[in-house]
Amino acid sequence: MCRHFAYLGPDVPLAELLLDPPHGLYRQSWAPRRQTHGTVNADGFGIGWYPPGTTERDDDEYAPARYRRAVPIWTDPNLPDLARTLHSGAVLAAVRDATPGNGPDEAANAPFSGGRWLFSHNGSVPDWQRLTEDSGTSLPAPMLLGLQAHSDSALLWALVHDRLAAGEPPGGALAAITRLTAAVRPQARLNLLLTDGRSIAAIRWGDSLWYRAAPGRMVVASEPWDDPEPWDDRIGDGWQEVPEHTLLLATPTRVRTAALSPVAARPVAERAERMAFP
Repeated sequence: MCRHFAYLGPDVPLAELLLDPPHGLYRQSWAPRRQTHGTVNADGFGIGWYPPGTTERDDDEYAPARYRRAVPIWTDPNLPDLARTLHSGAVLAAVRDATPGNGPDEAANAPFSGGRWLFSHNGSVPDWQRLTEDSGTSLPAPMLLGLQAHSDSALLWALVHDRLAAGEPPGGALAAITRLTAAVRPQARLNLLLTDGRSIAAIRWGDSLWYRAAPGRMVVASEPWDDPEPWDDRIGDGWQEVPEHTLLLATPTRVRTAALSPVAARPVAERAERMAFP
């Protein structure tokens, strides 16, 4: 398993999101409070962020930056200085507890990227190498051969990104791939995060997921950063738990959720398309 979060809001130092919260992602790497599979996330980490000003552009050419390492996050001597000096208003980051059979290198660490998107998967898909065959989905051969890593997460990202490239809304893409996967891999754990720097789409399916909203700010995370105390004076009314088998769509000013049925009868995006933000 893993721990991850996505943030949208004013530009802040990355350290304010990664290092400063008393039970934030940094501490969750060795002392997660709500993780149900695994106890230490020491197989690497990754940070993706949108440089200030890039999310305001109307074209699709802007791309987020990433910093990924295949070492425990607490062993990287460069991270404190980077996190203190880099600022962003849109961040997705994760720490990893690698599942056996998945690649051990930094390319297997979230966030995965494609164009303006960042993606993270917290969970595991058994026998993922046969997933496309068993689920009746297909990907072009160049895309399969060019997977960003040898892992279930990289395959899930390729499937989601293929739908995004075809014009499917982010919530619909996540919901469809989650339900198709769960239909043929009932034991799969599929907590997903996706952002384009302006909105967040997330799935809770098999582990914990929480969000915290305040005017102009949104955090979606595997677990509260300061459980049970408030994060800080700026963040409003506290953390809210996302129910199991739920799709969440959020911007800095809005959040919506929709229940997903456990098994997909056919590859549909369910209510997600109608939930898409304008």
